[in-house]
Amino acid sequence: MKALIGRKAPEFHAPAVINGNEIVFDFSLEQYVGKKYVIMFFYPMDFTFVCPTELHAFQEKLAEFEKRNVAVVACSVDSEYSHYTWLQQEKNKGGIKGVTYPIVSDFSKVISLNFGVLASDYDWDDEGELVSEGAPVAYRGLFLLDKEGKIRHYVINDLPLGRNVDEAIRMVDALQHFEEYGEVCPANWSKGKNALQATNESVSGYLSQH
Repeated sequence: MKALIGRKAPEFHAPAVINGNEIVFDFSLEQYVGKKYVIMFFYPMDFTFVCPTELHAFQEKLAEFEKRNVAVVACSVDSEYSHYTWLQQEKNKGGIKGVTYPIVSDFSKVISLNFGVLASDYDWDDEGELVSEGAPVAYRGLFLLDKEGKIRHYVINDLPLGRNVDEAIRMVDALQHFEEYGEVCPANWSKGKNALQATNESVSGYLSQH
């Protein structure tokens, strides 16, 4: 798998549920290019245990993303109808009612494959049948896209390992700080802390490549 950093995010057009109650059939990240940053995260499956904790956690911090001009988008290999049904189920019953950001259906698994987060490989068996080796779901991948649609940060967790939403916000802050001030962010940097001045030559060289 080639590193995706600095590359345009893979394009897709797919069904999604938006606003928690509306199915659209041609959702694309292209709508955000030139307008918003994007946090796109993958989760394994609807109606599971760890996944709803993550989806609710992103919803709880949605205002923090929005004030940073960031669109949050989720994606799994379930159908749009599965997403819709899960969205109508109350939180205390394992549902994700109240989540309002888009949830994309990757029923074909092509989106997960192109983003490098599909947990299974496919091959042909001796009878000529296509078979899956591994779980045919998405790992817990998270991708930060800049306003040009380029991937500037990503992290992929194994299936049992939930994510830290505050870390996603920190990475947005770091990218926006660099874009605004030209300063680079050292280890454990957070918004409000001092960053580092890079030489004009190194910053100019970096920007010319990105």
